[in-house]
Amino acid sequence: HELVDLRVVGKIHDTLLLLEHPAVLTLGRHAEEAHVLATPAELAARGIETIRIERGGEVTYHGPGQLVAYPILALSRRGLLVRPLVRALELAMVDTCEAFGAAAGRRDGHPGCWCDPDGPAPRKIGALGIRVERGVSYHGIALNVDPDLADFALIDPCGMPGVESTSIAREAGRPHEVPSTDAVARAADVFARAFASRLGAHPVGEVPTPVAG
Repeated sequence: HELVDLRVVGKIHDTLLLLEHPAVLTLGRHAEEAHVLATPAELAARGIETIRIERGGEVTYHGPGQLVAYPILALSRRGLLVRPLVRALELAMVDTCEAFGAAAGRRDGHPGCWCDPDGPAPRKIGALGIRVERGVSYHGIALNVDPDLADFALIDPCGMPGVESTSIAREAGRPHEVPSTDAVARAADVFARAFASRLGAHPVGEVPTPVAG
């Protein structure tokens, strides 16, 4: 929470962290243990840690080939409410998918980013879960660029049994075309600019390459 503390007292500006995590399952405030389908032994064998965190939402997988973005924003200083922030994050994910040839959209009542959101079997391509503390947002989104989709079979994505997870690479018909880290770096650049545009802001300087974290 160090960055949140610094933003609360004005020692840093609004910040967008861009990361690519090692394999981990995060359980939000509404998550149930039953949403994790793998046994502890199976997770250990695959080197996947399980962590309970403070964000909203349920269980989410993070891993290589996935872009994770955490907006550390002082909402009141921007005149920004939580719902418009969520919408900006969702639409920035949609913009990023479409920039790489993957059609996506929002799905009413189901936060995140979806392929064929109005069809009979929507596919989840991006997860969203934020928290606001002392007027500052943290946590954020996870967008599947080119991860190992088999790892998503370990969970009910955000507590929704039977929902298929997908990726930009799969939807665009270009799986594993480039190394996943390169693909995530390219997606990070597009996402950062799209998110800034959706907020009516502008990124300053170069968008950094996502770091492992």
